[in-house]
Amino acid sequence: MDVPTAASRCQLPRVGKEMNQKQAHLEMIQGVVNRLSSNSFLLKGWSVVLVSALFALAAANAKAQFVYLAYFPAIAFWVLDGYFLWQERIFRALYDGVRQMKEEEIDFSMDTSTVKGRVSPWSDVILSMTLLLFHGTVVVSIVVVTVMTRMIEKGD
Repeated sequence: MDVPTAASRCQLPRVGKEMNQKQAHLEMIQGVVNRLSSNSFLLKGWSVVLVSALFALAAANAKAQFVYLAYFPAIAFWVLDGYFLWQERIFRALYDGVRQMKEEEIDFSMDTSTVKGRVSPWSDVILSMTLLLFHGTVVVSIVVVTVMTRMIEKGD
C-alpha cells in the first residue's frame, strides 16, 4: 500500500487536453482585456497631463489660446477611452461565450462579431457614467478655466 506524500497531496487534479485548450483560449482573451484596460488607464493619465500642461502654458505666457487647445486632447481622449471600454466589454462578452463552450468546440477564435450585439453601442459607452464622471470633469474644468481667462482678459 502506497502512503501519499505531502507533494502528491498538493498536486492539482489532471485535466484533459481539451480543458487546457479552453483555459488557454480564456487566457488569450483575458490578455486582450488587460491590455485594453491598461490603455484606458494610460489615456486618462495623458489626458490630465496634457490639459494641465496647456493650462500651465496659458498661465505662463498669458495666452488664452493654450486653454482653447485643451479641448482637443480632452475630447479626443474621451472618445478613445470610450472605444477601449467598448472593446473591453466586447471581449468580456467573448470570454463569457468561450467560458460556456464545450471543450470540443474551442477553436481559439478571437472573432468578436458574434458577440457585438450583446454590448451597448460605442456611442452609449462614451456617455457611460464611468467615462462621463472622469472626462466630464476634465471638460468642465477646461470650461471653468476658459471662462476665468476671458474674464481676466476683459478686466485688462
